[in-house]
Amino acid sequence: MELSLSIASSLRFPQTDSIPLHYCSLPGSLHAFSNSNLASKSVSLRRPLIWRQPRLVRLRAESVTPTESNGSVDKYGDDDFIVEDVPHLTDFLPDLPSYPNPLKRSQAYAIVKETFVNPEDVVAKDIIVQKDSPRGVHFRRAGPREKVFFTPEEVRACIVTCGGLCPGINTVIREIVCGLKNMYGVDDVIGIQGGYRGFYSKNTLNLTTKVVTDIHKRGGTFLQTSRGGHDTKKIVDNIQDRGINQVYIIGGDGTQKGAAAIYKEVEKRGIKVAVAGIPKTIDNDIAVIDKSFGFDTAVEEAQRAINAAHVEAESMENGVGIVKLMGRYSGFIAMLATLGNRDVDCCLIPESPFFLEGPGGLYEYVEQRLKENGHVLIVLAEGAGQEYVAQNMQAFQEKDASGNRLLLDVGLWLTQHIKDHFTNVRKMTINMKYIDPTYMIRAIPSNASDNIYCTLLAQSAVHGAMAGFTGFTVGPVNSRHAYIPIDRVTETTNTVNLTGRMWARLLASTNQPSFIQDSQDVRERVDKQTIDAIHNMIINST
Repeated sequence: MELSLSIASSLRFPQTDSIPLHYCSLPGSLHAFSNSNLASKSVSLRRPLIWRQPRLVRLRAESVTPTESNGSVDKYGDDDFIVEDVPHLTDFLPDLPSYPNPLKRSQAYAIVKETFVNPEDVVAKDIIVQKDSPRGVHFRRAGPREKVFFTPEEVRACIVTCGGLCPGINTVIREIVCGLKNMYGVDDVIGIQGGYRGFYSKNTLNLTTKVVTDIHKRGGTFLQTSRGGHDTKKIVDNIQDRGINQVYIIGGDGTQKGAAAIYKEVEKRGIKVAVAGIPKTIDNDIAVIDKSFGFDTAVEEAQRAINAAHVEAESMENGVGIVKLMGRYSGFIAMLATLGNRDVDCCLIPESPFFLEGPGGLYEYVEQRLKENGHVLIVLAEGAGQEYVAQNMQAFQEKDASGNRLLLDVGLWLTQHIKDHFTNVRKMTINMKYIDPTYMIRAIPSNASDNIYCTLLAQSAVHGAMAGFTGFTVGPVNSRHAYIPIDRVTETTNTVNLTGRMWARLLASTNQPSFIQDSQDVRERVDKQTIDAIHNMIINST
């Protein structure tokens, strides 16, 4: 058996052997072992075969002779077990003392059979596997640890919210404050007002359980927010000056990149500060995690707008209802809201380009629906068709303070084009009804499902920070909460899979055309694999 270790450890061993994660000598590390059985094995330093994070562990099982088992042959090929671990304060502060977790004395947790997470527990990124497929990527399971690296008296935590609004932000704030107090006895928590720039340009707000007791019933963010304003050195200077040692950052893709920069500066300075990110995006476009908080609320609230547009459209002769929902780069809200409603005739999302004129185009489909039903209902994500709007309005690619592309109003554009086409070209009288509920949806409080989800996210972040983990974000991976390296959730964007079953279910529900098959312009912007897969779908659009 060969054991190879590096900063990102690469371990090779027969599948019949095991290396328990509790043999790690550092609480946040999976790459230093004290197992006496391993001490006699050869150790060599080398670069890892796979590199995602500086704390990645790769385990590969060597091929062994197949064994007979109940008349069948078990084949063990090259089986990779990869743990993408998160940093720990002891990585750069190795002499930090640890303390017993105060949850041991908690009356609420006294009835829990297993109060603390087993240090060997990991969460698989992919759970659909085959017999001979690799074990794949895993993340450290979230939850309370038996040892913590902060005493309640020394903790000074801060919470900051950045970026756009989303249902559930106030619930996350509340549960971080209550979790720190009720589970760990922490009294000193401050709120940074106005986003990242609030670290160095605004006063803070003292947060107690009494102050935050009912903020989950309100929309928006109790701490206010802003885009941009990230100056890493100024922020970390302020963290040091204020004596803050736990930073909880609530925000989307750009915000989490800022959190990663803060962690790296903290590590560079060698100060005892745990940085925890809580991913936020109403569009559900954050990679790795199952979904983002506020998404369920957005889909539920979108039903009101869709129902209203449907009532308006079917109450008029040749009524056309159009509802624009959130979705800058990902069409999850529009897709799920359409599937949940069942009255929608067509759903347009950024991932699936469409065209207006000619056979198989949107105009043809709208006219067909008007002739069959007397009305038509269209739901579109705000990022859909932006290239057409930009060409028509000769717009430039401007960006906001967070670096996001400023979107043109595709809803108004599509409404006007449909009206002009049927009035001037088809000589038909139509009644247009356009509803844009985006800001109304963003501003509402989270529903019960999201409130529970926000509580789990907040408590997982608190447990992780108290256990000394840093530079991580939290979220459910296959319904199990995990600690995920921040870079992992910001490297890609989660988008609707046009060859997946969920999009096929939508096409079957609406009977809308796929648009991809019939337009050369669209085909040039969609990968061949997607086109081939859609060509093989048998979807009745009549």
